[in-house]
Amino acid sequence: MKFGVVVFPGSNCDRDMQDALAYDLEQEVIMLWHKDKDLGRFSTEDCIVLPGGFSYGDYLRCGAIARFSPMMQSVIEFAHAGGKVFGVCNGFQILCESHLLPGALLRNGNQQFVSKNIFITNEPGSIYKIPIAHGEGRYYADEKVLDQLESDNQVLFRYCNENGNITEESNPNGSLRNIAGICNAKRNVFGMMPHPERACSEALGNTDGRQIIKNLLMEAQLVY
Repeated sequence: MKFGVVVFPGSNCDRDMQDALAYDLEQEVIMLWHKDKDLGRFSTEDCIVLPGGFSYGDYLRCGAIARFSPMMQSVIEFAHAGGKVFGVCNGFQILCESHLLPGALLRNGNQQFVSKNIFITNEPGSIYKIPIAHGEGRYYADEKVLDQLESDNQVLFRYCNENGNITEESNPNGSLRNIAGICNAKRNVFGMMPHPERACSEALGNTDGRQIIKNLLMEAQLVY
């Protein structure tokens, strides 16, 4: 499969993502400029990635301006046609602003930027150590949406401690129900605040991110 990584003004994790996909996971990667529109090189078996950073400076609201870029119009059409779309950190914020995913990402509960390694877990109980770096990563949705996400198994990851226990203390930003990542009902659009691309290299001493990317995107396994 091919990966397209969208580059917005202010993206600062686009090359991290390219490096992880191309060198650590040995996948074909094409960089996509935000002013372009053409996704003709990609089929619905491929994946478009929205990387982390501060798209358009986050001057209005995180992801709010990026949502209207020419490339995002094509990405939205691509997602509606069944193509895979993966948003990390600012990319997750853009997906919510684009209404490809429900909910919103609000300012962290402690009102501070947080940058550190944390632990996340999925439904079967696998535990991953993954870096975070965000100031507005607190996932929010109303109770009806949260209940729907739970009932449809759309919550992909929750913040936990190193033993896999989902606790208030292990939640780095105040996200409701410790949510760290979700998918859409059709299971082709995925968003998460932690950065798996920063945990793919043996040189960095952590390769937990490789399995996350493989399962979500390359093997399409949402339960693993």
